[in-house]
Amino acid sequence: MNQFKVERYNDTHFELWNTFVSKTKNGTFLFHRDFMEYHKDRFKDYSLLVFKKNRLIALLPANVKDNVLYSHQGLTYGGLLIEPATKFQMVFDCFKTIMHWLSVAGISTFNLKVLPAIYSPVPNDELLYLMFAMNANLYRRDSLAVINLQSPVAFSKSRLEGCKRAEKHKLIIKEEHTFDAFWNTILIPNLSNKHKASPVHSLEEITYLKSKFPENIRQFNVYHDDQLVAGTTVFVTDYVAHSQYISGNASKNELGSLDVLHAHLIQNVFNKQLYFDFGTSNENAGKQINTGLQFWKEGFGARTGVQDFYSLETKQYKALESVLI
Repeated sequence: MNQFKVERYNDTHFELWNTFVSKTKNGTFLFHRDFMEYHKDRFKDYSLLVFKKNRLIALLPANVKDNVLYSHQGLTYGGLLIEPATKFQMVFDCFKTIMHWLSVAGISTFNLKVLPAIYSPVPNDELLYLMFAMNANLYRRDSLAVINLQSPVAFSKSRLEGCKRAEKHKLIIKEEHTFDAFWNTILIPNLSNKHKASPVHSLEEITYLKSKFPENIRQFNVYHDDQLVAGTTVFVTDYVAHSQYISGNASKNELGSLDVLHAHLIQNVFNKQLYFDFGTSNENAGKQINTGLQFWKEGFGARTGVQDFYSLETKQYKALESVLI
């Protein structure tokens, strides 16, 4: 493994990092440094670059806290970013090198947040095998509600009836380029009242990110008699459209506002994508599922994918020594 070299990310790597992300089989705009660093005051970055004979071969987006390395906690997913041509042996050697390097550096534990399979057009399960080989602890598994847009399942009767109500009430759907109305009128009040929570992104943060990634972050609002009644914020990657935020006012069921909005997005706006990802319906760290929310998503033809979360001690890299024969 002496031909491999690991370096911590610093500002001099900015262009190198972003260029490599654009060439990987499993990179999305969330791994661009402009996205990763919008909340750099909240996380101590500990992202890693791996070189083989001075050629960059892999990236690991990460942060560190209390001697534990995390797949970056400010991102929805993580893992090892590699090029499509990279074969298993290279991934194996690369990850073993990282784990050894972390162990020597005094990082005791690595918590891995796996990239869901739908985000990579090329098979991307090398790390799942390595987690098994190192006897990593699967401590969480979230269920994702996903529509295969190239082989869709028909909408349920309930969702079609919602769309009919929306048509009756003459709802209007608009794509907006600002977030103020949705954040302040719908999203923040709903999260506060129902969950005593706030959006992961503040209004200032989502506005900043939109300025950096205008084609990847899109806002769609629904109006009834010129009044905003519902909306969704969609994160768009090369193959997936993901509803990051979904919210409507108290009349959403009566008006069918969220039904007609997502029917429009699925059938008309993002129908050329491979997948539409509603995200999770999980609570209690993946151990419970909100059945009402799951029922609503499945009404559009969504079915279940998963995202895994693993924890392992870095010294477990030694278990890899007997894997290859």
